[in-house]
Amino acid sequence: MLAGTPIGDAADASPALARTLAEADVIAAEDTRQLQLLVRRLGIETVAQVVSYFEGNEASRTPGLIEAMVDGKVVVLVTDAGMPSVSDPGYRLVQAAVAAGIRVTSVPGPSAVLTALAVSGLPVDRFCFEGFLPRKAGERRQRLTRLAAEERTMVFFEAPHRLAAFLADAADALGPDRPAAVCRELTKPYEQVVRAPLAELAHWAADPPRGEVTVVIQGASPAASDDWESAVSRVRVRMAGGAKLSEAVAEVAREAGLRRKELYERALAARTAEEGMK
Repeated sequence: MLAGTPIGDAADASPALARTLAEADVIAAEDTRQLQLLVRRLGIETVAQVVSYFEGNEASRTPGLIEAMVDGKVVVLVTDAGMPSVSDPGYRLVQAAVAAGIRVTSVPGPSAVLTALAVSGLPVDRFCFEGFLPRKAGERRQRLTRLAAEERTMVFFEAPHRLAAFLADAADALGPDRPAAVCRELTKPYEQVVRAPLAELAHWAADPPRGEVTVVIQGASPAASDDWESAVSRVRVRMAGGAKLSEAVAEVAREAGLRRKELYERALAARTAEEGMK
């Protein structure tokens, strides 16, 4: 059973969570100390066997938990905050349980992703969750460049000490004026939501904030037909200057915030049509 835990305020815990922890036979916790603190705050007692289950021991710990489930024990998985398996341990255990024919269920709880979306002030009718991007600057920039044409609102997790670099890279890849929100310490006493264009947020984050951070960034505006025609023309100019088609498309797509694959297809069609007229 996956059990969602409060993302900040223990008072947000549901009665179902308290009952589940009290009745469990085994509790697999990302941090056993955090679990003990939560149990005390909820004022409950549990006789469950408590084991650690985190990124470093998921592979070795999973078989034993599956064996306990096969023996009929109620195994509950909790992480430090939020829903297990969402940028947290849990996926491997769920996958193994499903493969073993074991029923997997959950006690839903607070989610930093949905909470940040709700308070961001940005469109929430369509969104995607990108989690933590790569720590290395080059890999992070590549991922952001690929997201330049994403039209859905995007949600990211980021460590406070990397926030300024992340926002600066996002401003470069997605545009300095792209609306965004940095949500810090959600549901906690010092909750803070800062809404501004990416460039302004990057400047604000130069003095790294503390606590858990969730970033919400508005998606790209749908490109009009004139935008595509202009982009194709710019690709052709670069090619006339000696650039290869793929290189020219990658540069223009990034600058214009357009989907690279579609721009490539349009530019290729334009070149084919031009060659056919010769």
